Amino acid sequence: MNLLIDAEKKQGDFLLRVNTGVSGERIGIFGQSGSGKSTLVHLISGLLQPDRGEIFLNDECLFSTTKGINLSPERRRIAIVFQQAMLFPHLSVKANLLYGYRRCRTENRHIKPETLIALLKLQPLMQRGVNNLSGGEKQRVALGRAVLANPRLLLMDEPLSALDDTLRFQIIPYLKSVSEEFAIPYLFISHSILEMQLMADRILVLKKGSIAETTTPDQLARNCMAHNPKGYLNLLHLADPVLHKGLYAYPWGHNTLLISDGEPSGTSLFELSSRDIILFKQHPEAISARNLLKCTVSELFRSDGRVGVVLLSNGEKFVAEIVRSAAEDLNITAGSTLFAAIKASSFRRLG
Repeated sequence: MNLLIDAEKKQGDFLLRVNTGVSGERIGIFGQSGSGKSTLVHLISGLLQPDRGEIFLNDECLFSTTKGINLSPERRRIAIVFQQAMLFPHLSVKANLLYGYRRCRTENRHIKPETLIALLKLQPLMQRGVNNLSGGEKQRVALGRAVLANPRLLLMDEPLSALDDTLRFQIIPYLKSVSEEFAIPYLFISHSILEMQLMADRILVLKKGSIAETTTPDQLARNCMAHNPKGYLNLLHLADPVLHKGLYAYPWGHNTLLISDGEPSGTSLFELSSRDIILFKQHPEAISARNLLKCTVSELFRSDGRVGVVLLSNGEKFVAEIVRSAAEDLNITAGSTLFAAIKASSFRRLG
């Protein structure tokens, strides 16, 4: 997917002015509330008309003030999943799913409804009314309806923000799997750094109506570490633990991590805050933390008054966070040997 946009839109006292190009299959748009994320989505989809400018998708002009072009939303073949599911209340799940499919031109119907229904595990819901669905079920149906419109681009405008954490991490695998299974690129809009880390490969950062930078999820997490309540979030995919003295012992490369929360089998995703890692210059004689890893410092980076310490332990990489004075007192430099202590309760299982 190649998207080029050079456009302006003024709404009241707010001005969105964007001039950027981005390529890829998994693009994030990150910004705080009021930064212009939803306005940008509406301009791309055709729900809002720019005051001036041009928008191109895969070399096709969607909008141009100079050329007098403004393709209607249905001609753009761009589908949107909103924060709220916005299902048609008078239609069943099946009728909602097929709404866009039936309006899609025959030559553009590349996705079979039965294949998508199976992927999203919607078969038990097909005859239900949408008012009898949970929040997570509604978002799955909304996603299915958007995908069955056979779009060439999927816009996801904060689709997880109305869900609690349990439902959020149930929905994320579905969002990713439909894009991969049907080769549909997407723009994922959110103000959550964690969601950016999970959903995007490249990120456009919006601030006060303009693109402040184009970056990666890792660099965004580093830049925001000092101001994020959880610091830098290390994401660990762990599988097949064994019970050990009331804890779950997970293999992690050539290490073993002892974690208080886990699943007896299968793969789990865990979050570990950089602020929950204590660093020692020498091996401590006795500590209450159940995990003690010998590490080599790969690099250091700054985030305001904080220092991120990138650590390598038996080939596995993670980030710890300390204040600048601690880095100076410990004389930490690239190549230093440190010991990282982590409590078993510091790992948060996401799904």
